[in-house]
Amino acid sequence: MLLDIQKASLLKRVSAWLLDAILLVILVVGFAALLSASLNYDSHSKKLDEHYAKYEKMYGVEFNMSAEKFEAMTEAEQKLYETAYNALVSDEDAMYTYNLLVNLTLLITSISILFGFIVLEFLVPLKFGNGQTLGKKIFGIAVMRTGSIKINTICLFIRTILGKYTIETMIPVLIMIMIFFGSIGIIGIAILATLLITQVILLFAHRNHAQIHDLLADTIAVDMASQMIFDTQEDLLAYKQKLHEEIVARKAY
Repeated sequence: MLLDIQKASLLKRVSAWLLDAILLVILVVGFAALLSASLNYDSHSKKLDEHYAKYEKMYGVEFNMSAEKFEAMTEAEQKLYETAYNALVSDEDAMYTYNLLVNLTLLITSISILFGFIVLEFLVPLKFGNGQTLGKKIFGIAVMRTGSIKINTICLFIRTILGKYTIETMIPVLIMIMIFFGSIGIIGIAILATLLITQVILLFAHRNHAQIHDLLADTIAVDMASQMIFDTQEDLLAYKQKLHEEIVARKAY
């Protein structure tokens, strides 16, 4: 009975996640601001806006419009819009600035989020032990391997960098950036929906309320106060042997 998994409640997990998410956003935004300033992101963005404004004024069109608004335009207006757009994309300096801005956006976003995850979801848990972020520590949650063994550095790295950062965060973020810049359409939305549905199904249907990062690292969130976590497999086997011997001894009476 003592070896039963004492899973952390969903309420505690959600509360810890919200606190960690707030801290992550603060750290990521701060680091992104520093990177943006050092890479002159605002000046490049302003230059691109000037290119757009130049061709909008030249042809009397507005590039930033919805598909519905475009469809409502007359055939002549649509042709004028297409002429203006073709002129814009033929401008080498404008396209260079556009591609530079896209690349800077991807770079700043990915590095800032990676930095946040390394600090809050990898280094802090290494410091606290038992895979605890600040949120998990406050709400009494620990992370262990599913066999009741203490999470090690490799598992924590897989859980954080491969699971949380790469699959659960960066794939959706990069897709949203591409949607924003018009580089991907319905396929991106389908991928986002698939990831979201998968996470929801796992959270409520999996016996351990696991997420993708837990499945990859073979980990589980447990109640710190009541869960026994062993340092090694040998310690677990020794404990089971001790329990077995105690049971045998009691039966002897």
